[in-house]
Amino acid sequence: MTLPTDLPTLTKGHGTGNDFLLFTDSEGTGELSPDVVAAITNRHTGIGADGLIRAVPTALVDPAAAEQGAQWFMDYRNADGSLAEMCGNGIRVFVAYLRHAGLLDLPDGAVVPVGTRAGVLGVRREGQEYAVDMGTWRATGGAEALASGFDASVVTRGLDEQRPGLRLELGNPHTVVALQDEQTLAELDLTSLPGVDPQPEHGSNVEFVVPLGEAEATEDGGRIGVLRMRVYERGVGETLSCGTGACAAALAVRAWFGDGAPDHWQVHVPGGRLRVRVDGDRVELAGPAELVGVVTPLPG
Repeated sequence: MTLPTDLPTLTKGHGTGNDFLLFTDSEGTGELSPDVVAAITNRHTGIGADGLIRAVPTALVDPAAAEQGAQWFMDYRNADGSLAEMCGNGIRVFVAYLRHAGLLDLPDGAVVPVGTRAGVLGVRREGQEYAVDMGTWRATGGAEALASGFDASVVTRGLDEQRPGLRLELGNPHTVVALQDEQTLAELDLTSLPGVDPQPEHGSNVEFVVPLGEAEATEDGGRIGVLRMRVYERGVGETLSCGTGACAAALAVRAWFGDGAPDHWQVHVPGGRLRVRVDGDRVELAGPAELVGVVTPLPG
């Protein structure tokens, strides 16, 4: 489609290769249609990104979240223009963007509440990185599914048969599949949507993971689990990283390990490395956020 003539200036950023276009809408009147979002994020005929994020004052879109102290709301759209409840990489880049734009003062170690469609989430600055309290998580199939480790089946190109998957909810829906080795992971063809049964009503991100054992201990002596992951994001396709997906992958592998599994995890994705910490029914995601440039779309 031909892009409108009044598009905002966009900032490009990424978190471990999961990339976004961001802009500020201080008046709350600049929401873009799904068709326009899809045109902007198209990597061949647009600017290109995995998603688009609009920074809008929370009071204009979610007064209840504003009452919880969230000054800014992260209005996130997938590359196809569809709404997403949350984005673990996107929220870190969002806070980095707010700081760069002079809309937020966040000293090292401080926490800022951010409004999202998954609720108000706290983001803590850790030097040049950010840690996100991703809120509560749950197994879609409940305790029984978590205990058995699987409650779905998944098919995709590169696998010769259906594989069992575990469904998890972290604001976004996820289905996590274990693979036997890194070669199998590398040979997957994720150019098309994997099939998930039962079919999710609103779609599902699908994570394929290979557990890699444990790394060095944390400062307090806790063990660190390690895994490698690739992901197909609903509304986008394969991405270099997925923050909520990294959390889902760590939670699934932790469940498969059983009693005594680590609470701390290193998740290696094609775009880098993320850190996940599980604390009961809550999970924290930490990693980098980088801003790379500013672009002004030309009118069509």
